[in-house]
Amino acid sequence: MGAGVDPHRYLPTAGDRGKLESAHLVFFSGLHLEGKMTDTFEKARGRIRGVPVTRDIPREDLRPAEGEGGPDSQFDPHVWFDVRLWMKPVECVRAELAALDPAGADQYRRNADAYLKELAALDAEVRQKLTRVPPEKRVLVTSHDAFGYFGRAYGFEVKGLQGVSTASETGTPDRQKLAEFLGTRKIPAVFTETSVPDAGLKAVLDTARNDYGHSVRLVGGDDALFSDALGVPGSPGGTYPGMVRHNVDVIVEALAR
Repeated sequence: MGAGVDPHRYLPTAGDRGKLESAHLVFFSGLHLEGKMTDTFEKARGRIRGVPVTRDIPREDLRPAEGEGGPDSQFDPHVWFDVRLWMKPVECVRAELAALDPAGADQYRRNADAYLKELAALDAEVRQKLTRVPPEKRVLVTSHDAFGYFGRAYGFEVKGLQGVSTASETGTPDRQKLAEFLGTRKIPAVFTETSVPDAGLKAVLDTARNDYGHSVRLVGGDDALFSDALGVPGSPGGTYPGMVRHNVDVIVEALAR
């Protein structure tokens, strides 16, 4: 899945299935993030050596996602927004690569140790940057409910127009409820996401302005948040640490005013 692709709605192609079945090992996020791809993994069980990288995260550390259908979908899959929690999948990848290729085990361990140190430093950097946002302004409103782990880890109240999966539908009551929240709380900005259309949020902002007399800044374009997809390879958001830094910088710039 490339940059800007919504994994919740992605439909696997015949080419995808061929690549999966010819691979030595397939890592995927799990917790039903990949939506329809989950069916492919289920049907190919025994033919594909597939590993969900969220496998070893203690279930008590996962956020509930009630109302979403499918295997493991009682949990919110967007674990990577808590940098420290996302260190667990690094350990999973290290162990599986070493098991597949014992001769390279030492190299995998060294690489993983270096990356875990980088992620620990990234988590500290995130916390330091976010100190610029006063507690009363720590409200993050986005297209869908992808930032719950971020909110829990870094002290933000989080609201999404859609549920944990973008496959969930929104209606007039959902938009009205969010518009009321924006208007009564005088929220200054809401954030679009690179992998989710922004039409729903724009409708909410119209309602907030018309019904509650409150204008809200829509943060989008180059400043849209990365949620379920990275940026294009080679861009600042094309890596996990780059994506995290982009999101944090955008959030701080918009809310610390």
